[in-house]
Amino acid sequence: MNRRLLIIIAGLAVVAAAIVTFSLQRPHPQPRDGASTPAPSPSRVAPAPPNTEARPAPPPAPRAARREPARKPAPSSPAGTPAPVEAAPTVGTLHIDSDVPGAQVFIDREYIGATPVTAPNVKPGSHRLNVSAQGYEGVADTIEVAPGPRDIVVRLKDVRLDAAIDVVHKHRMGSCKGRLIATPRGLRYETANKDDAFSTALLDLGTFQVDYLEKNLRVSPRGGKRYDFTDPEGNADRLFVFHRDVEKARERLKKGDSPGSKN
Repeated sequence: MNRRLLIIIAGLAVVAAAIVTFSLQRPHPQPRDGASTPAPSPSRVAPAPPNTEARPAPPPAPRAARREPARKPAPSSPAGTPAPVEAAPTVGTLHIDSDVPGAQVFIDREYIGATPVTAPNVKPGSHRLNVSAQGYEGVADTIEVAPGPRDIVVRLKDVRLDAAIDVVHKHRMGSCKGRLIATPRGLRYETANKDDAFSTALLDLGTFQVDYLEKNLRVSPRGGKRYDFTDPEGNADRLFVFHRDVEKARERLKKGDSPGSKN
């Protein structure tokens, strides 16, 4: 009897375990309206809804300042690359010509060539220019050269004369001092004695002679009185050079050459 009882109890235990297992495997019914909902497990709690309270809208971001498109420099060459800036000249370039073709040109005693000719790379400053041609009186002048080009035209056909000498005029009674000045326009005597001063054209001189031995220069305008001039220091050479230069100009004027415009 005890054995049967033990078997019955064991059978009941197996049945009870099967019922519990079946009950656990069944799905839980959905709660009805108004029924309380069991609290979810901590691991499945839904996140809190976001705060939907009205907030002031942020101010609009300022607009960026409008930029003007950069202007492109106009191309100075077909390739669009800017032309290089030329440096200022540091030396002079002389273009020398004359009214007599083929005149010989010298600068500071250095031969440059025959006109028309160009003398490049001339240092700025004072230079001596000499131009000469056969049959004409040479021209010698001091020129000032500046950086850059310059045109020079030498007129060899013009009569050039710029001579002056201090003299003493001998009177029958006494003498007076003055200065003889000669240009292609004429000869004049400047003195404090107004009665002795005169001015006349070179071709209107009746007498124009130098006596080297007497150290005397005799001058008389045509139809006027005669003047006897001497050098204040008794130097006959100065009288001779003055007379020679004036006579050259007189001869050229007699041939028909014109006086220089600057004389």
